[in-house]
Amino acid sequence: MPHNPAEIWHTVALSRDVDAISAVLHDDCVFESPVVHSPQMGKAITAKYLAAAGHTLGNAEFAYVGEWHRENSAILEFQTVIDGIAINGIDMISCDDDGLITHFKVMVRPLKAMNMLHQKMGEMLQRMSA
Repeated sequence: MPHNPAEIWHTVALSRDVDAISAVLHDDCVFESPVVHSPQMGKAITAKYLAAAGHTLGNAEFAYVGEWHRENSAILEFQTVIDGIAINGIDMISCDDDGLITHFKVMVRPLKAMNMLHQKMGEMLQRMSA
């Protein structure tokens, strides 16, 4: 049965809750970050990255501003401002017929925002691992 990954993601987006995020991820989920060279493989690391993103990006300025859908896939455009730097990006999400997210790719612009996000996400991931 086809699913809408945007609806699935919105149930936990920015929750910062690794367990809630894990519940919507396939065991073999692949996460692609705009700042990490290789894809991250598996539910545990994907949930950790997405929870860290919720902590880092999830402020009062954050908003999804557009969505595009196909069967079992969606693109969600977001924007926010952190430390006076405007961030614009997209989440490209795919799910399987069971409604579990199988692939999550994030793209961010402009370069200044991506560099700042890289620093802040690194700091957040370190705190979450401590």
